[in-house]
Amino acid sequence: MNQPKPPTNNNQRAGRDANSGSPANTLGSGLSVPRSEAVRASKRSQMDAQKIANQYNRAESSARPRANVIKDDTGKLKISYLGGQEAIGEKNMQVVEWENDALILDCGNHLGIELPGINYTIADTTYLESIKHKLRGYVISHGHLDHLGGLKHIVPKLPAPIYGSRFTLGVVAKTFEDAFAESGLEFNPELIVMNMDNHERLKVGAFFIELVRITHSVPESASIVVDTPVGRVINTGDWRLDPEPLDEKPTDAERLRQLGDEGVLLLMSDSCNTPLPGRTPTEHTLQQSFHDIIGQAQGRVFVAIFSSNMNRVQMIVNSAAASGRRVALDGRSMIAYAEIAVRQGILKIPKGTVLPMREIANIPDQQVLVICTGGQGEPGAALQRMADGQHKHIKLKEGDTVVVSSTPIPGNEVRYEEIGNELIKRGVKLYRHPTHEVDNVGPLHVSGHARRDEYREMLHLVRPKFFLPIYAGALNRKYYADMAIEEGWKRENVILANNGDSILLTPDSLEMGPQVPYGSLLVDQTGSIVSNVVVKDRVLLSEEGLVAVILTIDRKSGNLLTSPDIISRGFIYMRDKEDVMNGLRQELKRAVAQRFKRVDLDRFKAELKDHVTHYLFEQTQLSPIVIPVVNVISGKAGETKTVHTNQTKTDEELAAEQQRRFQEMRARLLGQDQPD
Repeated sequence: MNQPKPPTNNNQRAGRDANSGSPANTLGSGLSVPRSEAVRASKRSQMDAQKIANQYNRAESSARPRANVIKDDTGKLKISYLGGQEAIGEKNMQVVEWENDALILDCGNHLGIELPGINYTIADTTYLESIKHKLRGYVISHGHLDHLGGLKHIVPKLPAPIYGSRFTLGVVAKTFEDAFAESGLEFNPELIVMNMDNHERLKVGAFFIELVRITHSVPESASIVVDTPVGRVINTGDWRLDPEPLDEKPTDAERLRQLGDEGVLLLMSDSCNTPLPGRTPTEHTLQQSFHDIIGQAQGRVFVAIFSSNMNRVQMIVNSAAASGRRVALDGRSMIAYAEIAVRQGILKIPKGTVLPMREIANIPDQQVLVICTGGQGEPGAALQRMADGQHKHIKLKEGDTVVVSSTPIPGNEVRYEEIGNELIKRGVKLYRHPTHEVDNVGPLHVSGHARRDEYREMLHLVRPKFFLPIYAGALNRKYYADMAIEEGWKRENVILANNGDSILLTPDSLEMGPQVPYGSLLVDQTGSIVSNVVVKDRVLLSEEGLVAVILTIDRKSGNLLTSPDIISRGFIYMRDKEDVMNGLRQELKRAVAQRFKRVDLDRFKAELKDHVTHYLFEQTQLSPIVIPVVNVISGKAGETKTVHTNQTKTDEELAAEQQRRFQEMRARLLGQDQPD
């Protein structure tokens, strides 16, 4: 007759070996949510965080699958696209290669990054490193960071001369000076200024390069002309065809037409505003608007603009001088651009007009005008700090006038509206370009980029054999490609290229070339490159939070020597969830009793992490990062030594010393964190 088996308690079940075929771990047996559901939730959170971080992968993980097609590039010009094709302001960079010579056209960064602790991205240099023996120079079209912000990171590792206009190279020099001040970078780049007005041509390796003056929102912008062994290539840079810019230096359309007469193999043109009809208005139309607003204002006036727009600064200074106001510049980047422009004679400020921000409080309100950054609501920018009431020198008040001389950049519409709301709450009179007609004032902004009629005109000025739209994302580039076909270019002579693509050119043909390594390197506020793995963890922390559990266990007995410590950051406020925390402590105590003596330490920590994740998911439906810390302390009296005496300590003395050591260890582990 079979005897009935005694009931199996939880401790006996927990003692089953992982390899016995029975359940490997029954720590979660008392939980109602299946462990598999908690594991899936945790994996989903990690996959979501990885997906966000993967938008900015390095080159080795960014390559798109492509059939293995080997193409002979002998006697062909190769142009590769390492950045700039996917969005407006996205780390613009192209590489032009002929046999053993290569030129880099622009070398920018991408500031439009929404990742924790990340300032911007630059193009991955994997491909450049593979052709570093070919590099003959960097040619920069203009002084915006999306075209030159990567230089201070890339040129020291892959040195070559940098070519550009005088103002553009002034900005480049300033970025290297800032890098030295911020991170100690000791590198003096070789800067070669090119004269646009006399059509200077320089031989660089197998190429001849020329800069052609073009109008944009930063001084001395240029189109890049590269004469290669197979034909002429033109990169327009960012541009508009403004016939009456304030600096009286319009686009050199005559030179572009002359280059077209001589023959252009390939035109690569900016595509930022291709959906917009008509032409971009001339910047001259803004001067009267500033005269009217500034001249009629009774109190202080604050004008927010893009920091590099020196023509706009000149207009505002003109209006300030006409109304008897003193001018202060606020914003690090604006002051840097203005210093370069004044030094080069581009920005002309009447003597005695400018004063430091700290002296603004010492002059009457009706004499104050501040030109500042932050019209887009950028965190930390001058106008945003004023709107938040956190500016060192300025407290906005009723009677102040604020002019936001910009429209929201794509993707920034919410911040643009938010800062408008915050300014109104301060009691100021607010003028913005999108609502200038409602406010009964003239226009307050013009774009630095062309519109559809100007894009058509550029095609007919240059008349290239082949056309490839660049910058601004796939949709805007497709609009420009369709426009070229409408204007009579053969469909097969118009091509679209994405980041990582390359093209091969001969005097009579254009074809897609091999895929090249491309991707993004993430740069933090210190200028250091940050791993994609670190960013994934930061995203996960921002979404789900972190829980650390700290156990101190006696090696010999396997018992807890102190109550488990729990630290929560960004997960839940523990004092509002005492039942959850108390339940977690009981689960931790049970885990130590059931598993610590039965498995090795690494296995125990892994099981502990899984169980805590399971428990917290059941209680909160969240999957925070879980960090188990297990301190195993020897309890042997013989291992405890004293420096001051050779006498054997009593059991009471040993217990007291061990307790003191436990408390010191807990304090070190917890630091400033407050345990529940």
